[in-house]
Amino acid sequence: MPNRSNSLIFCTLLVVRLFSAEPVQARQPNIIVLLADDLGYGELGCQGNSQIPTPHIDSIAKAGIRFTQGYVTGPNCSPSRAGFLTGKIPTRFGYEFNPIGARNEEPGIGLPSKEITIAEMLHDVGYTTALIGKWHQGGAAAYHPHRHGFDEFFGFTHEGHYFVPPPYRGVTTMLRRKSLPGNQQGRFLSNKLIYTTHMKHNEPDYDANNPIIRGGQPVAENEYLTDAFTREAVDFIDRHADKPFFLYLAYNAVHSPLQGADRYMKKFETIEDVHRRIFAAMLSNLDDSVGAVLDKVREKELEKETIIFFLSDNGGPTRELTSSNLPLRGEKGQMYEGAIRTPFMVQWKDQLPRETVYDKPVSSMDIFATAAKLADGKIQHKIDGVDLMPYLTGDDASSPHEELFWRQGYRSALRYKNWKLVNMRRGLKQSKWELFDLDHDLAEENDLAANHPEKLQELIERWEELNTQMIDPLF
Repeated sequence: MPNRSNSLIFCTLLVVRLFSAEPVQARQPNIIVLLADDLGYGELGCQGNSQIPTPHIDSIAKAGIRFTQGYVTGPNCSPSRAGFLTGKIPTRFGYEFNPIGARNEEPGIGLPSKEITIAEMLHDVGYTTALIGKWHQGGAAAYHPHRHGFDEFFGFTHEGHYFVPPPYRGVTTMLRRKSLPGNQQGRFLSNKLIYTTHMKHNEPDYDANNPIIRGGQPVAENEYLTDAFTREAVDFIDRHADKPFFLYLAYNAVHSPLQGADRYMKKFETIEDVHRRIFAAMLSNLDDSVGAVLDKVREKELEKETIIFFLSDNGGPTRELTSSNLPLRGEKGQMYEGAIRTPFMVQWKDQLPRETVYDKPVSSMDIFATAAKLADGKIQHKIDGVDLMPYLTGDDASSPHEELFWRQGYRSALRYKNWKLVNMRRGLKQSKWELFDLDHDLAEENDLAANHPEKLQELIERWEELNTQMIDPLF
């Protein structure tokens, strides 16, 4: 018969052990980054657009924080993504330009292997990581997403991709051409295929040697590409809901080529200009896709465990897509606000305030630093991003960034407090530094260089000082 005294001692020791055990560490939060492509500052409902409803993207702002001064690190796709992925100004490591077409496949063109990405950092502290969508950080084998910290990859490696390949079934397609049949200019309509000469050049050969890839192998994809990426993202969340994950969902919408799915074209049939109608269809499709991802997070009861960012890689190319950057000046490829200030928002249930507008400058680089802090990740290199959490919770009332630097060839800019320095022709004939006070001139209409020569010189010298920290372009 068991000794009652010994049993009592055992139970007492067990209770003491249970209550003196180390507390269970809180789970690392899931991190989702939803990246739109070429989406202008003024195109979302929460940014003031009443023509194209975007309730699902808007819901992120409603459930969290919308940044009115959210910046990216480059005026076009590839350097912008490089800055987000590394948390650094991309010109610090020579990633300055935007490779397109066959250049994506050339050796030496891509995100250098020595650069530590947000995926690598999170992977090394226990995260399961995925890139779904557009990579544009090098198409050669050395730059594959698997070699930059991603466990899973479904998408393409170049700058763009057709949403539906020829013969373009189920969509209305608008393609750029140098000339129309009969060597005419304007628009040519043939059923649901439209040629336009308004950009004076041909549609890029996006799909040449640029297949949809699962892992490391090409696959045939029959769904409209936005829907296919959403399908894969929802599946990833479903499969990894029991562990911390990082999902980088890099849509190629609303980047060209312009292809609107039939059901969305019907939704916007009251928009007279077919160019704008296709764009509206693509944006609405993207919005519904974001909604499906948010629904899956809710279905898996992960809202309190998941921080979700939404932003665009750069401003809209307005002439190409109709993607509006209003009230900002300029478009993709420039250094005015319309190129480098984008829609940007974040939500995290019970951790961040709801329905909040944050008016101080933040950067896409900050996602790296914020993720590292939340995940207890190790930052093994100097980065330019900062952890946003103290600023967003109100613990730090100062500004995350007093200054931000940009350089792309002869196009240059510096943001310092309320001042913006721009030169679109640095080093060329007719080079001119412009100076704007963004607190009073958001649209950069009034060049104050002549009115404030001392401030102009101060900021030029600061730009030059920062420029000495950068390196020459790698490609």
